[in-house]
Amino acid sequence: MTSTDLDRLARTAYEAHRSAHPGALPPWEDATEQEQNAWRAAMSAVTSTGDATLADTGPTPSIVIQTGDETRVFHTEFTAGRQGTLIVNDEHASSHHALFQPAHGLWYVEDLGSTNGTWLNGRRIVAAQRLKKRDKVRIGRTVIVVVSA
Repeated sequence: MTSTDLDRLARTAYEAHRSAHPGALPPWEDATEQEQNAWRAAMSAVTSTGDATLADTGPTPSIVIQTGDETRVFHTEFTAGRQGTLIVNDEHASSHHALFQPAHGLWYVEDLGSTNGTWLNGRRIVAAQRLKKRDKVRIGRTVIVVVSA
């Protein structure tokens, strides 16, 4: 697992923990370096299986999404936005609006600091969220439906 992957996983885990305890914990950016390093160490320990990580234990499933009448299949991470791998032709979408990424056999979506936010099933997301069949991801005014993940 690369350090970028480990940082992303640690941040995602921390933000998920933080959302379960509203107001009790600072955002990731305001957490102490010691606390961030502790989360990285925990994620490294959880994903370590000798010389392989959990991500190496099997093939990543593809994700099938639908926008309007177009259906697309992705096998690796991709960005969605006006200039993303998945082009979202919407004036309310940012250039690189959201990141869709597989981790440990599941797919997640994460907002990339967009102006109007990324919404999952009607709720604005603040950290990476797991995607499931029939989920609706809104970027700008465009809705992306998860056909399978």
